[in-house]
Amino acid sequence: MPLSFAEPARPVSLRRRPETLATMPTDAVETIETDHDQPAFAALVDSLPDPVMVVSARDAEDASDRRLVFANLAARELLRIQAAGGPLVSAIRHPEVLEAVDESLFGGLNGEAAYETGGAQDRFWRVRTRPLAPAADGARLALMVIRDETDARRNERMRADFLANASHELRTPLASLTGFIETLRGHARDDAAARERFLGVMAAQAGRMARLIDDLMSLSRIELNEHIAPEGKVDVALVTLDVIDALAPLAAERGVKLEIRMAERGRAMITGDRDQILQVAQNLIDNALKFSAPGGTVEIDVVDDVTAEAALAPTRAGAARLSLLSPDLVGGERFVVLRCTDHGAGIAREHLPRLSERFYRVEGQKSGERLGTGLGLAIVKHIINRHRGGLAIESVAGQGTTFTAYLPRL
Repeated sequence: MPLSFAEPARPVSLRRRPETLATMPTDAVETIETDHDQPAFAALVDSLPDPVMVVSARDAEDASDRRLVFANLAARELLRIQAAGGPLVSAIRHPEVLEAVDESLFGGLNGEAAYETGGAQDRFWRVRTRPLAPAADGARLALMVIRDETDARRNERMRADFLANASHELRTPLASLTGFIETLRGHARDDAAARERFLGVMAAQAGRMARLIDDLMSLSRIELNEHIAPEGKVDVALVTLDVIDALAPLAAERGVKLEIRMAERGRAMITGDRDQILQVAQNLIDNALKFSAPGGTVEIDVVDDVTAEAALAPTRAGAARLSLLSPDLVGGERFVVLRCTDHGAGIAREHLPRLSERFYRVEGQKSGERLGTGLGLAIVKHIINRHRGGLAIESVAGQGTTFTAYLPRL
């Protein structure tokens, strides 16, 4: 019973109320037929965001006998279906899906299958099938609905990875604390020198756990409100100067010189959350200090009133460059730029795309005094995304790294 997909005058009518197709009971559709007197139900189905198809078949042994007698717009676009009545296997070839369709066509059962497609971005699809009453000419019919579950699957994987990484990061200092406590309870109980040394290490590990928990809570709050645009007014230059004042003793302790170039007071204004912009500046400057050698220099710039192209202009010859976050640009939009440059070890090109992932740290930077929580750049990226800005990195191995954050100017 071939139907043209382009015949609005002959819509497919389902003689029941328009329930959600993916959850219809088996007998929810009594007949599928063309009917000029019925409402244009096909137009409603055509507007559904999920691909919906009706498959017909007569011969259980002939796989090419499964024919598409109806496909809504989403199905036609997804599977590139050109004409009605074509074989199902020309549109979808996954064995699990074809088996689910057969279960509904010839077994009268509800079927379900899942499959993944590759390409520029992997996508995960779930297919549900339902048997329908036979057509007037005796052909068996089944309803097939495809749901894109890519985001749900990606979020689930992200959640699992997040929990695994968080538990690992917490377990390491906790195991260290437990070990030192057992030692102090044992043979080191009366060794004053060992006790002082162990207590110092325990304090450092406890501090590491506290920082990790603080960063986890901060990241959770930022992600929760990421879709809500900030409303305050912030002078990026003044906020950055506050951070520099707080980190100046650390820079002096490490023997690192700070070179500061700031926009005039009241000019580098953005719409934003002051505390979050302070977090951005603190994370970027702290990272630069952390990876600078004694006697090195960290350059901190706040530039007012530039285009996105100017904000992303190269600053280091021969550097590997990558935009970690790009804003939706509006014609003529101007930005305030916060740029932080160090002259340390730099970062190899292959690590750049993953720098803003939770807990990701470059090999060789996972131990010692440089150890952080691995959440700083993830926090920076989410904050900048909430402020509809951009984030870019340039790095040359052995010469240092530059981070550029740019935010829409008031």
